[in-house]
Amino acid sequence: MTNTRYTLTAISANGQPDAFAPLNNALRAFSATTLEVRVLPVPRSLAGRRSAQSYSLPADYDVDLLARSLRELDREAALDWAIQTVTSRVRPYRLAVFDMDSTLIQCEVIDELARVAGVGAQVAAITDRAMRGELDFQESFIERVALLKGLELNAVDRILEVMPITEGVSELLLTLRARGVYTAILSGGFLPFAQYLQRRFGFDEVHANGLDSDGGVLTGKVQAPIVDGDYKRKALLDIAERKNIALEDTIAVGDGANDLPMLTAAGLGVAYAAKPLVQAQVDLQLNHVGLDGVLYYLGAGSELNDA
Repeated sequence: MTNTRYTLTAISANGQPDAFAPLNNALRAFSATTLEVRVLPVPRSLAGRRSAQSYSLPADYDVDLLARSLRELDREAALDWAIQTVTSRVRPYRLAVFDMDSTLIQCEVIDELARVAGVGAQVAAITDRAMRGELDFQESFIERVALLKGLELNAVDRILEVMPITEGVSELLLTLRARGVYTAILSGGFLPFAQYLQRRFGFDEVHANGLDSDGGVLTGKVQAPIVDGDYKRKALLDIAERKNIALEDTIAVGDGANDLPMLTAAGLGVAYAAKPLVQAQVDLQLNHVGLDGVLYYLGAGSELNDA
């Protein structure tokens, strides 16, 4: 029986050669073994703002102990890192699904709509509790949407003009599409915003909540079904089945409690700038770099030689 081989991947928002010096020092303190290092390519558009490399770990490494020793480093050196089996890195991933709010974009669109409607603080407090898993998502969603009653629908266009896109989205989608990966947005936010991202970045399909309106103003009512955590998980499974893709060959990325069902169901779940509840349950995380960080957790076929 062969031992499982692991790879340590590290990503820095600092493109300088010394970005990994703290990690290298920590690894030397952990073990005297000299590790094989690969410098990972980064998109040209992020040159100088990103660097990444992977370390092939010996078969006898205590990866659990290593992970515990590196958690402090993550906070001190601002590095994103992950320990993966080599086989998980080089799987032929064919489907990637993404949360939208606070993942693909750096805001919660329902909070932005609420701000325009003059109920921003009230709705934001409910949103925060729901994303932390302290409130039932469907109940909190109905409560928040009701507070938007009377808001003019053209507020959507005003928000789209200034909606902050997460760094690395363009690079990530270009690479995934070049690899033939089918991409989808599974969002508990609203459809007009997801459709905008679909047009801009080329997502293959989107699932999000409709905005119910009458005479150009929001009614405060929700349209069924509500896209919650169970919906996201089912959508992931349904798309995979429809496209004849093994669940092991799927990727899910999200940040909130309602993303946990799809994150834990996917072959590769990545918690992006996630809430504490999510970070406690999802091993692969990104807390310092943009969404292009997902790419560095996908290995090259040549790494199979290390398995």
